[in-house]
Amino acid sequence: MLELTLVLALVSLLMAVAIPGFNGYVERANTSRAIGDIGGISLQLSRWQTSFGVFPDTLAVAGLDRLDPWGQPYVYLNLADAKPGEFRRDKNLNPVNTDYDLYSIGKDGETLKAFTAKQARDDIVRANNGGFIGRAEDY
Repeated sequence: MLELTLVLALVSLLMAVAIPGFNGYVERANTSRAIGDIGGISLQLSRWQTSFGVFPDTLAVAGLDRLDPWGQPYVYLNLADAKPGEFRRDKNLNPVNTDYDLYSIGKDGETLKAFTAKQARDDIVRANNGGFIGRAEDY
């Protein structure tokens, strides 16, 4: 009985260490996938703009509507049609793009326009007109 208790304690200890590590790996993989998806969508939007002279009004029009790794649709905003208050903003409250905004609202499913807001820090964003794709908190 003592040996069985020791084995169960050892297995529990290993699980306590392994599960958080695995969850961290899954989260990094989801983030990498969202970054790749946004990069791919950006390339397709550039092709669309080259072919038609303008960016599409929505991702669905271009056939690019898809879900991020957390099951939410990617958010796209053509800035040519946007009002100034709709732009995503950096820590200095400057717009981060001049052509279009494209981002995932991240794991928490919440976002705000300013990257410094708590709800926006886990968002995977495209900024500097495609010069940066990554977590909003890293921008």
